[in-house]
Amino acid sequence: MKTRSALIFGYNEFALEIANNVAHKYENITIFKLDDETKEKESEKYSVASFDLSDDWNTLESRFDMENSVIFCALLDDATNIFLTISLRASFESVSIISLAKDKESANKLTMAGASKVIPIVQTTASIISDMLKKPIVTEVLHNILYEKSNLKIAQVHVEQDTFFGGQHPYEIDWKNKYGIIVLFIVHEDMNSEFIYSSKASHHGIKNGDKLVVVGYEEEIKLFEQNVGSRYE
Repeated sequence: MKTRSALIFGYNEFALEIANNVAHKYENITIFKLDDETKEKESEKYSVASFDLSDDWNTLESRFDMENSVIFCALLDDATNIFLTISLRASFESVSIISLAKDKESANKLTMAGASKVIPIVQTTASIISDMLKKPIVTEVLHNILYEKSNLKIAQVHVEQDTFFGGQHPYEIDWKNKYGIIVLFIVHEDMNSEFIYSSKASHHGIKNGDKLVVVGYEEEIKLFEQNVGSRYE
């Protein structure tokens, strides 16, 4: 008897993350990889099969209940991912196809190619980092793992002099070259939080009371604090 399946095309970190997130919804998870896709270690958790872009996709119907399954196109090469989406849509008119895109241009092409939904990779990564930084214990562990043997630090800077930014939005500022730090995240006074490169953050300027989550060397962070506000512990 055929089961509800999630068919994930692409063998990379994004594909494995997708598999982990949908495993509770589907009875079968199968990851398909191109012959030139390699990982240091084959997945022990999910079924992995090879595929070729010239494959006859109709053979999938003999193995999977396509009407109750979902396809993820997660190849890292945009052009190949678009071609794959077109091919699968030509074979399966009604199946849900979710494709990953690196930028807006690729997202538009994938939609035209027949993707039911397109997920920007940048947005996906932003969500992961955003969720991590909302949890103090995770931030602490991340700090210990990444920076225990270096002088880099993660700090929160409380904004008390918003005029310093001249009305610029966070994503408009070249943080690294201008201040020697990287700003990842903003926590507003009402405790709403935003990853600075997300579309939501593009509509909000920096205001007094905001907290900036920054990465940098202690000297640069201290200099930044002097201009902006104070360290938030």
